[in-house]
Amino acid sequence: MPNNTTGPGPRRADGDNLARVQFLTVAEVAAAMRVSKMTVYRLVHNGELPAVRVGRSFRVPEDAVHEYLRGSYFDAG
Repeated sequence: MPNNTTGPGPRRADGDNLARVQFLTVAEVAAAMRVSKMTVYRLVHNGELPAVRVGRSFRVPEDAVHEYLRGSYFDAG
């Protein structure tokens, strides 16, 4: 059985290479969701939107934004 822990770059528990993850800034997330940056910060701080802290700023995985939006849909009618 091959060892999945070897190879270039850090790896996540699910085996995805972190180099393939696209990260967005808070401003980019806010623009994509058409909300304020403060709303994105609240989502991050409340744990509703996962983020990585880089220095004094946050980066949000693009897939997490899509997943959040998919889970937020509701049928009005």
